[in-house]
Amino acid sequence: MSAEEFRQYGHQLIDWIADLFANIGDFPVFPDVQPGDILSKLPKAPPVKGEPMGEILADVDRVIMPGMTHWNHPRFFAYFTSSGSAPGVLGELLSAAFNVNGMLWQSCPSATELEQATLGWLRQMLELPSEYFGIIYDGGSNSTFHAIAAAREQFAELEIRERGLAGRSDVPKLRLYTSDQGHSSIDKAAIALGLGLDSVRRVAVNDQYQMNPQALEEAIAEDRSVGVLPFCVVATVGSTSCTSIDPVAAIADISERECLWLHVDAAHGGAAAVVPEMRYVLDGCERADSIVVNPHKWLFVPLDLSVLYTRKPEVLRRAFSLVPEYLRTIPGVEAVNYMDYGIPLGRRFRALKLWFVLRYFGVEGITARIREHLRLARQFAKWVDDHPEFERLAPVPLSTVCFRAHWPGMDDDDLLNHFNERLMQAINHTGEAFLSHTKISGRFTLRLVVSHLWTSEAHVARVWAVIQRHFQLLRDG
Repeated sequence: MSAEEFRQYGHQLIDWIADLFANIGDFPVFPDVQPGDILSKLPKAPPVKGEPMGEILADVDRVIMPGMTHWNHPRFFAYFTSSGSAPGVLGELLSAAFNVNGMLWQSCPSATELEQATLGWLRQMLELPSEYFGIIYDGGSNSTFHAIAAAREQFAELEIRERGLAGRSDVPKLRLYTSDQGHSSIDKAAIALGLGLDSVRRVAVNDQYQMNPQALEEAIAEDRSVGVLPFCVVATVGSTSCTSIDPVAAIADISERECLWLHVDAAHGGAAAVVPEMRYVLDGCERADSIVVNPHKWLFVPLDLSVLYTRKPEVLRRAFSLVPEYLRTIPGVEAVNYMDYGIPLGRRFRALKLWFVLRYFGVEGITARIREHLRLARQFAKWVDDHPEFERLAPVPLSTVCFRAHWPGMDDDDLLNHFNERLMQAINHTGEAFLSHTKISGRFTLRLVVSHLWTSEAHVARVWAVIQRHFQLLRDG
């Protein structure tokens, strides 16, 4: 593609994206399509000859847009929202243009050193200890995987790196602990690391859905008594279902006493600590061996960008460093080679979009927006609490509200579960809003997450009106 052609279509695409951002609220949040609808519009074989860029861009409107779930929509309230802010999108564009591999310092010094600088800024914003070493991975699941791998490597005498686990009778069963609200990535890490799902012990929670420290102590003692080797605890700051916050300081006491690696999953909730009055959500995290925070969740950075901090980078490095001759660098060069701290060898220049976002909004801008999200969630929770035919099913420590329809005289949980599932589907299929669900104590629970850059009180009020309208239609129907 010539420079002139690139300029022409680049301008056209930027204009298209600018219009999308300006009018995003006019689109349905959730598409009115069925499985296979988009696939049926696509050729079954690749083009033999190249096609004009104009036709490709036209097919974005014709083929792609009808099947888009708009995560950038101000009424996207599902899962944990990811805001692809304009400065982040521009950073992503520049990263793609540079097309570097940040595996080694010498493969791109700017990529390595900007990553160090921006993660230092973020660490300061969260008031984490200065000795924490930071590294960017693609997502929170990958960050947690690497943390658990480092936790296992801390038992160097087991020689797992060299000899593995299979076929060995001299290695005791390993155990890691998390609450029954812990993320599924913990289980996936156990599978990938050869520990098996049976190595994950789910610890009971209290009525606030926080890990019970006494139950953790009892579980560890019970495991030790039968020859199981505890090695890691994963605490959660902002659980996926209801954003519960574990008592990290108390868990840190136990972890230190029992010589266990403490990893904190703050992938979503950690960002709240940018707000001064919310600093407490990371209380005790300064004692963790590792912690994950995802800027692509609540810090307005486009997917994907997850940050793992650890106070023991040498253990993480020992778990993964493997340097073939073709990747050896000049002796005496003192620099970080990020490839030594994880599985990925290819590393995109992700720090660039984080840099753009932090500089464009500043700490004050980010703080103001997160503070407003917290306020909007409390407002929505009050509407639910005040309505006689709805109930809230969990506290609201952050900006996620868990609730369901539950009207007087209806106390059959099976019927309520079915009704609320139908209610969520009806809301989503309007295209007016998009909600997701969880189950809390066996109850089908609607989740409304307020964390999008463009969400205002008017958007939250609109979805509340849609919820009430469809509740009446379903109940009366």
